[in-house]
Amino acid sequence: MPTRPVTLLRGLAAGILPALLLAGCGAPDRGDLDTRPATPSPGCLVHQTREPAERYTAGREADTGAVLGVLRYYTANGRTPYCDGKQPTAADLAWQRLYTGLGGDPAHLARP
Repeated sequence: MPTRPVTLLRGLAAGILPALLLAGCGAPDRGDLDTRPATPSPGCLVHQTREPAERYTAGREADTGAVLGVLRYYTANGRTPYCDGKQPTAADLAWQRLYTGLGGDPAHLARP
């Protein structure tokens, strides 16, 4: 009888572990806002390559300095065109939604 619970546990582990690993594969890559810190008032914006990391979006667990940085950046530069002249990417739009969700004024963002 002791082998049955062990077999059951092995079966669960064999089924759950791959599912957990695959669940993380489809999630978008998240990261920090690329503000080009060497250029406080850029002449054009670079596209964001990753969506906002949890430190920007985790409510009470968010990094206050990082959140204020997003608000400051888009308030000052959000209407600046992208350097390549193209429309915002999905990652750019995620950052813009974060900005407005934090109370940022949509008038500070470029219109597509």
